[in-house]
Amino acid sequence: MDLRTHPLLVLVVLSAACGGPGNDDRPGTGPLVETRESVDDTLVVRVVSGSTWSPDAVLEPEVEIGMLDGDEDYMFGQIRSLAVAPDGTIYAMDAQIPALRVYDADGAHQGTWGRHGGGPGEFGRPDGGLVVLGDGRIAVRDPGNSRMQIYAPDGTPLETWPVIPGGFNTSRQMHLSRGDTLLTPLIVDLTVDIRDWRAGMQRVSPEGTIIDTLMLPEADFEELMVEARVEQNVSRNGVPFAPSEQVTWHPDGFFIHGIGDQYSFTLMDPSGPMRIEREVELPRVTSEERAEAEALTTRNLRYTDPNWRWNGPAIPDRKPAFDNIYAASDGRIWVFRQGPGVELDDPNYDPDDPDSVEIRWHDTPLWDVFERDGTFLGTVEAPLEMSRFPTPVFRGDRVWALARDEFDVQRIVRYRVVQRPETASP
Repeated sequence: MDLRTHPLLVLVVLSAACGGPGNDDRPGTGPLVETRESVDDTLVVRVVSGSTWSPDAVLEPEVEIGMLDGDEDYMFGQIRSLAVAPDGTIYAMDAQIPALRVYDADGAHQGTWGRHGGGPGEFGRPDGGLVVLGDGRIAVRDPGNSRMQIYAPDGTPLETWPVIPGGFNTSRQMHLSRGDTLLTPLIVDLTVDIRDWRAGMQRVSPEGTIIDTLMLPEADFEELMVEARVEQNVSRNGVPFAPSEQVTWHPDGFFIHGIGDQYSFTLMDPSGPMRIEREVELPRVTSEERAEAEALTTRNLRYTDPNWRWNGPAIPDRKPAFDNIYAASDGRIWVFRQGPGVELDDPNYDPDDPDSVEIRWHDTPLWDVFERDGTFLGTVEAPLEMSRFPTPVFRGDRVWALARDEFDVQRIVRYRVVQRPETASP
C-alpha cells in the first residue's frame, strides 16, 4: 500500500523492545504511534507517541583509543576529523602533528601517514574534511595547501586535487553521495561582508573534477547573533541556546533542512520530499548555564574587541527543539538535542586565571534516530564526555566519536546502541 495516496494514516508499530501499550505514562514509553499525511507534494510523518526502541536506550563504549601517557601512537594532540571504512578501520586526522592516524576496528594502531609540508602526502593545515571513498581511497581536505590529498588504502599518496579555495578552514564535515561524488563545504564569496556570506557545497567527481557548486537551502529565518567589529576584523557568535537553521547532506543525494525553533525537518528528496515532526519538551536554561554561556561568548568576542560587551538579543529561557542533524552512510538520520544541564568539574581549571571556572555546565546529549523512511527508532542518551566535534561517524547501531576523560585526554570511542529493559512503573 502506498502511504502517499492516503490523506491520513495512523500507524501503530509494536516492538519487542517495548513493553506494550499502557505499561506506564512516561514520555516515549510504549509502541510507536505515528501519522503519515500527504500535504501538497510532501509526505508529513508525525511522531505521536512511543518509539521502536526501548525508551531507556543508551550509547555504551565498545572500543576506546587514546591515553594520557605512554605509547605515542595512542596519544592525541588535536583530532579534527574522523572517518571509518566499511571494514571498521578508523582514520583520524591529528592536526597538531599534522598526520593521519590509522587504527583497525579493535583500536590497534596500523600506521601514521603524512607530516607537515606541501609535498606528496604532506599537510599544510588540514581541517574537518575526511572521507573514505567506495574503492578504499581516503580523501583529506587540506585548505593550508588549497587541495585534497588522496591516499591509497595502504597509505601511499596517490594524487592531489586542487579543488579547495585557500584560507577557508572549517570544522564542517565533507559528505559522500552514492557513487562516490564528494561534497565539500565552502563560502561562495569570501570577499563580501561576513553578514552576507553564503554557504554552498562543491561537488567533486571520484576522479577529482569539480562538477558544480550547490547552494545550501535557506529559509526566511534570522538567527540570533552577537558581533564584535574593530575596523576590518569581525567576529560573530550565535546567541547561546537560540534556535538555528540546520542543513546537512543525505548520501542518497539531497539536503535535509530544518530550524530548531520547532521539531520539524525536511528531507528534500527530488523524488518526493518528506517532513518529519515530533513534540519534545524543551529543557530550561538555568541561570547558572546562562551566566556561563554569556561569559564564554564574551571571552570569545573580546579576542576581536577587548572592550566588547553584550550587544545582542538575550539568551533564551529554553533550549531549542534540536541543535543539529546528521545523515549516516546507511541512510538513517540522527538528530541531536540538548538535554538538561549537568554540572561537572572543569579539568582545565586554573585558580590563578581569573577567567577560569571550577565548574562547567554540560548538556545531557540526546540523539533521536530515524530510519530513511521516517520511522522513529527512539531517543538514545549518550555519555557526557562524548563530543560532536569533530563530526561523529554513524553506521547502523554504532557511533564513532571523540571523547574527553576526566583529565581532558582525547580518546576515540566506538559506541553501540544498547536497549536496556524498561524500568517498571512505581
